[in-house]
Amino acid sequence: MDEMKQEEKQQEVQAENAAGKAGKENTSKKGTGFWKGVMAGMFGSLAAAAVLAAILSGAFGSVPAGQAPNPENQAEQNGEGGGPGEEEQPGLNRGTVSSKIDMLQYAIEEYFLFDKDWDKIESGIYKGMVAGLEDPYSEYYTKEEYDQITEETEGVYSGIGVLVSQNMLENSITILRVFPGSPAEEAGMQKGDLIYKVGDVMAADVRPDVLVEQHIKGEEGTFVDIVVLRDGEEVPLHVQRRMVEAQTVESKMLEGNTGYILVTQFELNTAQQFKDAVDSLTAQGMERLVIDLRDNPGGVVDSCVEMAAYILPEDKMDGTILTTADKNGEGIRYYCKDGKLNLETPEGSGGGQYPKEEGHQVDVPIAVLVNGNSASASEVFAGALQDYGHAVLVGTTTFGKGIVQSLLPLPDGTAVKLTVSHYYTPGGKDIHGKGLTPDVEVEQVLDEELRGKYDIPPEKDNQLQRAIEELR
Repeated sequence: MDEMKQEEKQQEVQAENAAGKAGKENTSKKGTGFWKGVMAGMFGSLAAAAVLAAILSGAFGSVPAGQAPNPENQAEQNGEGGGPGEEEQPGLNRGTVSSKIDMLQYAIEEYFLFDKDWDKIESGIYKGMVAGLEDPYSEYYTKEEYDQITEETEGVYSGIGVLVSQNMLENSITILRVFPGSPAEEAGMQKGDLIYKVGDVMAADVRPDVLVEQHIKGEEGTFVDIVVLRDGEEVPLHVQRRMVEAQTVESKMLEGNTGYILVTQFELNTAQQFKDAVDSLTAQGMERLVIDLRDNPGGVVDSCVEMAAYILPEDKMDGTILTTADKNGEGIRYYCKDGKLNLETPEGSGGGQYPKEEGHQVDVPIAVLVNGNSASASEVFAGALQDYGHAVLVGTTTFGKGIVQSLLPLPDGTAVKLTVSHYYTPGGKDIHGKGLTPDVEVEQVLDEELRGKYDIPPEKDNQLQRAIEELR
């Protein structure tokens, strides 16, 4: 018995020493990838881009069927199970990781003061592993988070109806757009507002995506109290949540038969909304078209590619709209042929994803408005039209997100979003970190009373007016 007690005591001392060592490592390695990853992983989800949509449509593209990772039969790939003398394989040392997790679990069970949720802790481990990649666009999602994303990309969700942008340097959230007729608009929220507080939660104390998903969104019919900063003043707002269908496309006819289409982001329903807008304006006698992608953070790649294919000719650049390349130099090519959008992969070409009217293209002069918040799928669309010489880009240099994320579902209902490839415009341009340079560079200049407003009169929008001038 004495020997058993001595052994138990020895194990306890070892665990204490291990916990102490881990604490020292946490201090000494503060700022390195793994520990930052673990800390960040404990707080939440989705970094789809530097620009974050309120309905969180940040998954750029989707994983082809059958490419979800298989958790089985991975031991060899990760160096597990190798005997003495075998060449060490790259990847995690599962024995070391497992042992350390056991020690941490023991230390938490024995000494942690407060209540704990082991499900959250487990999710935090997975989130920390992905966050350790130090890629702001890669993220692990719990089952609940993945279900939300799946629902939201369809364009319908329970919330307040805003599009927001995340400033990663300042850890702040700015309102980019307030959807017309939304609860946010009815409550008085405005473009340019900074979210300061939601309920009792200070916005600066949690990750922006967590603030949106766990505190702003909620059950239909419930209310949320939000304090925003507007011109340095705190403005309290009482907003009722309800089901919101994201109207990502708005259109109208301006003077001189100039069609105007605003695309706020790219969801699964965006392409159809865009085509309906084009057809409606065409029927009204549209003679020129301005497509506004300013402050558009991107979204679902299929939508922007389908939109480009709908209005571009097929007799240039082999109909190519987008190409990608992964770390092995392999990728996919989206192209339009015989009135159908096709997908070419290393395994071959797939069938047309959608049919369009024979020879359909928009043959009126087109201008595309862009700025520094035009990112990801916005840049795919604008870059394709620019390379084809089918539109003039007006505004300021775009954000420069030239990489692709795939959302990979896991067998247990969770998912991981990973950066998997670069993308290139039809002309082969890599815009990552550089952005698209407009053909006509124009800074937006607004009267003081119009700054931060959602609905700017066309005659007061100098960038829009310059775009119209370029089309005459």
